[in-house]
Amino acid sequence: MKKRVYLTYPKEQVKEPLLYNAGQLFKVVTNVRQATVSDKVGLVALELDGEPGEIEKAIKYFTDKGVKVEPIELDVIE
Repeated sequence: MKKRVYLTYPKEQVKEPLLYNAGQLFKVVTNVRQATVSDKVGLVALELDGEPGEIEKAIKYFTDKGVKVEPIELDVIE
């Protein structure tokens, strides 16, 4: 299963390797489709690939770290 989400990182989390950590902690493949990062905020369009339960655990990990997670409604060109 693939799920696409927007991540909005708060200033405190911009320098943290959260995508790497999610890939290590959960059985998901993270694929950055688009990103904009500054010292104040990080915006990432992310595709997560894995079992639905593992994807949900990764999303909970992001939200627990203070990252805003929103679904991407539009299809991403493959």
